[in-house]
Amino acid sequence: MSPAEAPVAEGDGPVRPSGLLDVLNVASVVLDDAGRVVLWSPQAEELFGYSAQEALGQYAARLMVHDQHVQLVGKLFADVMRTGQSWAGAFPIRVKDGSTRLVEFRNMRLMDDRGDVYALGLAADRSTVRRLEQDVALSERIVQQSPIGLAVWDTDLRFVSVNPALAKINGVPAADHTGRTIREVMPLLDSDALERTARQVLETGLPLVDQFTVGRTPADPDRDHAWSVSMYRLEDAMKTVFGVAASIVDVTEQYRAGVEAEAARRRLALIADASAKIGTTLELDRTACELADVAVPELADVAAVDLLDAVVEGRPSTLGPSEPAMIRALAVRAEHDADAVRAADPPGQLALYAPDRLVTECVRTGSPVVVPHVKDDDLPRIARSPEAAVLLGRAGLHSYLAVPLIARGEVLGALDLKRTCNPAPFDEDDVVLARELAARAAVQIDNARWYQNARNTAVTLQRSLLPSHPPVTRGLEVASRYQPAGAAGEVGGDWFDVIPLDGGKTALVVGDVMGSGISAAATMGRLRTATATLAALDLDPALLLEHLDKITSDLDHSIATCVYAVHDPQLRQCRIANAGHLPPARVRAGHPAELLDLPTGVPLGVGAVGGVAFSTTTVGFGPGDELVFYTDGLVETRRHSLDERLDAMLALLDDPMRPLEEVCDLLLRRLHHPDNHDDVALLIARAQALD
Repeated sequence: MSPAEAPVAEGDGPVRPSGLLDVLNVASVVLDDAGRVVLWSPQAEELFGYSAQEALGQYAARLMVHDQHVQLVGKLFADVMRTGQSWAGAFPIRVKDGSTRLVEFRNMRLMDDRGDVYALGLAADRSTVRRLEQDVALSERIVQQSPIGLAVWDTDLRFVSVNPALAKINGVPAADHTGRTIREVMPLLDSDALERTARQVLETGLPLVDQFTVGRTPADPDRDHAWSVSMYRLEDAMKTVFGVAASIVDVTEQYRAGVEAEAARRRLALIADASAKIGTTLELDRTACELADVAVPELADVAAVDLLDAVVEGRPSTLGPSEPAMIRALAVRAEHDADAVRAADPPGQLALYAPDRLVTECVRTGSPVVVPHVKDDDLPRIARSPEAAVLLGRAGLHSYLAVPLIARGEVLGALDLKRTCNPAPFDEDDVVLARELAARAAVQIDNARWYQNARNTAVTLQRSLLPSHPPVTRGLEVASRYQPAGAAGEVGGDWFDVIPLDGGKTALVVGDVMGSGISAAATMGRLRTATATLAALDLDPALLLEHLDKITSDLDHSIATCVYAVHDPQLRQCRIANAGHLPPARVRAGHPAELLDLPTGVPLGVGAVGGVAFSTTTVGFGPGDELVFYTDGLVETRRHSLDERLDAMLALLDDPMRPLEEVCDLLLRRLHHPDNHDDVALLIARAQALD
């Protein structure tokens, strides 16, 4: 690259020429004092049509001026030569082909070192000049009147010019932009990203169209605005790069509409998510945790679910204006902050909330309580203690919202929400969303708490109906377990009993009433009572089952299975009858565990209708031998066959000397699946030698 082509700093040497004169195609002509052509440029040849050989030495007026203009041109030439005053204007010139062209002139007098005088004429086609003037004027008006912000940066990315629209957008006068960088003019923007983009456009020449950027300007420093920015590199006709131009369109309204639409979409998605994730079970604690999980982090950074203790217990609760609230914390969920979790009441814990607590106000009034901007004096009304207030302050709590959990017209508790990381305060849209979540979750929580109360009642009933037997009876050591169904803990109709009989004998019973809930538990209680009454008559096991079958048939068409055994320690044997139940397992030292081969019989409640008799089987049962009675909830699953599960049970009964309590725990732990929706009754008896 030659020095003339290399761009250098001003004052350091030559720089590349501008292309403006090339656009004008300015011609140069020099005349001596007689008006003859002495110098003729190539541009003059192009403009007037005469070559240098044709023009040099010729009188210019005769060569290029029409006859009617010769006198006027002579006068103008004389004035310039005599006075030295330049003349400028447009004049019709005759070109070589005989046509006329209007030419813009700049004429001035020149003098050489000998004192000779010459006339210099600079000429350009008038239409070209006018077109350039119009382009400049049009560009100027467009820039000045455009509602779109326009800016030009030099190669150092400093402002060269901005139009009034951009000055208004930025809130900075146009003159205060000149010579400054983007960061210096607008420190609230992400100026690094904009400058990187402009530098890339400057270096590559590839334009950037509609880059979206968000920030704040001195014109409106308290609110975010959005702009669509396009950039392109500026070059002249000689391909000299002298900066970057940018157009900036304010798209704040579209941006805010998009933000609102996205927020609405996320709210709908959150509500849909809540509908799918809250209430997957009827467990109260789990339902509360599901609500807290949905709320964090989409709605809050910290969420707690608190219920009135009276509501949990199934009692109505009303609070007066000055009454504290007894609250049971059910769930706490936080996205990041451990301090905020430590500040909350631990799940499962009871706490007395003072009347001035915001949560107390929320459950008392049944209305949301929102503190968009939390101040230090708000913390004592939010936190459970002074220490918790310190933790919340350290966690950065800046916005608070509590909404009531209302189901079927009753206030159950509150959803407590806090923001520590999310910089936005809770607004009206957040309140509406939180209320919608709370309303949907409250119904599920109410269902769970009523189910829990019903389950507790049923469990209490069932446990009151199950026997409380001593660990050792005459000639027997016994151990037992009752396990409600699945994770929900639903009760059923499984039962067991150990009944002392005359003569040192003992009756062992395990049964299963079909169905679940209070009805099944009540039926089980009646059958257990009937079994104990019949056992006192010292009936043969088969005969006892026949009587029990008739009783079952009268109990609202109930159906049950049952195994009834009578142990006689003197004879070292058991007499056993089965009514449609799984066979007991016998464990003996030196022998593998086995299932007793018994006639199955039909379930109770079916035999009396069909007239099917039961049979009694006698099996040996000496000291050290064990009998394992169980209900089907212990071994049945959906994924395995019954034979596989029974074999698995027998494999666990591999140690006749293992303590019976350990055997019970082992069988339940290894065999009873938590998702099994059936309860389990387990009774193990080991024969003892008589004194």
